[in-house]
Amino acid sequence: MKTVKYLIEKEFKQMFRNPLIPKMIVMYPIMVLLVFPWAVSFEITNIEIDVVDHSKSVYSKRLTNKIAASQYFILNDTPPDYQSAMLNMEQGETDMILEIPASFDRDMVKTRSSGVGVAVNAVNGTQGLLGSNYIMQIVNDFSSELREELMHTLPPPNRSSLMQMPKIEIIPQYRFNPALDYKNFMIPGFMVLLLTLICGILPALNIVMEKENGTIQQINVTPVSRIGFILAKLIPFWVVGLVVMIISVTVAYLMYGLWPVGSMVAILFSAIVFIFSVSGLGIIISNYSENMQQASFLVMFFILILILLGGMFTPVSNMPAWARVIAAVNPFTYLTKTFRMLYLNGSSLADVSGNLLVLGLIAIVLNGWAILSYRKRG
Repeated sequence: MKTVKYLIEKEFKQMFRNPLIPKMIVMYPIMVLLVFPWAVSFEITNIEIDVVDHSKSVYSKRLTNKIAASQYFILNDTPPDYQSAMLNMEQGETDMILEIPASFDRDMVKTRSSGVGVAVNAVNGTQGLLGSNYIMQIVNDFSSELREELMHTLPPPNRSSLMQMPKIEIIPQYRFNPALDYKNFMIPGFMVLLLTLICGILPALNIVMEKENGTIQQINVTPVSRIGFILAKLIPFWVVGLVVMIISVTVAYLMYGLWPVGSMVAILFSAIVFIFSVSGLGIIISNYSENMQQASFLVMFFILILILLGGMFTPVSNMPAWARVIAAVNPFTYLTKTFRMLYLNGSSLADVSGNLLVLGLIAIVLNGWAILSYRKRG
């Protein structure tokens, strides 16, 4: 036991011998949470749109101004004809085209109905779908406004009949994220990403560094057991991971006002269970790598799988069957889901106990594998 204590002390001294590492432990989570939540977002805004207004009337100008005032659109140009607008789209200058017919005002006054044409650049399918939904919502709102205005121009008998028509109004109520702020959804995922990078990559490179420096032979001739050696390698990273988690929670609260609606104790406990599992994966990678190049390649391979198939960016339910199988044994999946439940849903430790149980089983398997795969060669 005393040998393990000295090895842990050696690991801490070796970790902090480089003055850059303590600074990175503090600054890395701060920079990630300050920059990435603003840059990585699936919210679609600033859609460039051309409006081809053949009517050039009061109502058509009102519709154009309403679109230009929207937070989702930027009025790129008002070309004279559809062909010019399509040329802009082909050159990548605009994402959407709204074409207003010449009879727009006349039809609205006489028949109380008219139509507009919308062309969408669907190279980016998500932007095309959401952009068309946004423009339809704006046009429908504009139509409702005109309906209220034109109703007062009707003769009283017709007006009263229209007023007696049933009207359904939908008032949405958003649970768990009332402001629909995408950053609130992504920040818990970035916390999991930080723990994965720090507690997964650093242990993976640690033993390989010992192999390249030749110090692994000196450790192998000591009486320390395989379990003691692996624990001595992992415990410092467990401590660092917990510190990074505390810094991340603090930054999320100070910068975004985001605090777990559920239990803070549950957040830290879940992070500890996850750190146990992902650090074991790092040790496995280092045990099977002979040099830093091999370890770096394997780390990149597994980190991509963990993140992209972990439900951070796309729901696991939307993935194909083979990807859902991988997600089912991916620790990233369970902590991402757990953090979002604790942060946004207000879930308790009991609510996420199923996720933590699976994480615990993964941690046992990975750390057991790490111990068994390490071979002392004296």
